[in-house]
Amino acid sequence: MSTPPYELIYAPFAPGRGEHIRLLLEEAGVTYTDTTSLGWDAALAANQELLKGRDGNPPYFAPPLFRHGDLIISQTSNILMYLGSKLGLAGSTAEDAFRVNALACTALDGLSDEVHATHHPISGTLYYEDQKDESTRASKVWINVRLPKFLAYWESVLASKGGPWLMGETFTYADIVLSQCIDGVKYAFPKAMAHLDEKSEYRRVFGHWEQVRARPRIAKYLASDKRQKYDNGIYRYCPDGDVVPETAAASV
Repeated sequence: MSTPPYELIYAPFAPGRGEHIRLLLEEAGVTYTDTTSLGWDAALAANQELLKGRDGNPPYFAPPLFRHGDLIISQTSNILMYLGSKLGLAGSTAEDAFRVNALACTALDGLSDEVHATHHPISGTLYYEDQKDESTRASKVWINVRLPKFLAYWESVLASKGGPWLMGETFTYADIVLSQCIDGVKYAFPKAMAHLDEKSEYRRVFGHWEQVRARPRIAKYLASDKRQKYDNGIYRYCPDGDVVPETAAASV
C-alpha cells in the first residue's frame, strides 16, 4: 500500500507562513508537492478550491492548507504539530509534543504575527502605504519594547535546557520555527537586529539561528531556488521603522 503524498497548498508569493512547513518537510527529507511551484493563477485556484472543504473536511478560512490523503487541515501550528509527530520532530515523548507546540506557537505569535502587525497597525485590509506613518511608529515601539522581551525569553529557554536546541539535545520543529522567525525579523529590521546581536546579550538565540540554518538538509534548501525571497509578506523591510532600540525609544 503506497503512502499518500504530502501536499502543501499555499499562495505563490513570499515565504510566508507556509515556509515553516516547507522547512520541516525539508529537514525530514520527505517528498512533498507545493502549489507555489504551479505559478500564480494555478496556485490561487488550488487554494480557493480546497478552502471550500471536501471529503469530510470543513471549509477553512485561509491558507496554508495541507493535504495528506483524505485529510485536509489548516493553521500553520496545527499542520506543524501533525507533521512533527509523524516525522519524528515533536520531541521524545507524547507529552513533549505539547511542549514543542507551545514553543512554536509562542514564536509564531511574537516574532511573526506581531511583526506583520507593525506594517499593518490600523488594519490588515489596508495597504502599507495607507498607514505608513502609523507603521513607522508601531515598528519603533515594537523594537524598543517587544523585541528585547521576546529575545530574552528565548535566551532563557535555551539556557534552561543546557543543550543546543529548545528541548535540550533533541531537535524539534520548534527550533525550525524560531529560526525562521528570527530570520524574518533580521530581514524586516536589520539595523535593530544587528545592534542586538552585537551586544551578545542574546548570543544563544543568534547562535541557535545559525545552527539551524547549518543543518545539512536545511542548508541545501536555503541555497536552492526553492527558497523564496522575502517581499511584502509577513516580513517586510520598511527602512523608516528600522532603528536601534535606544533610538526607537527616543523617537516614538
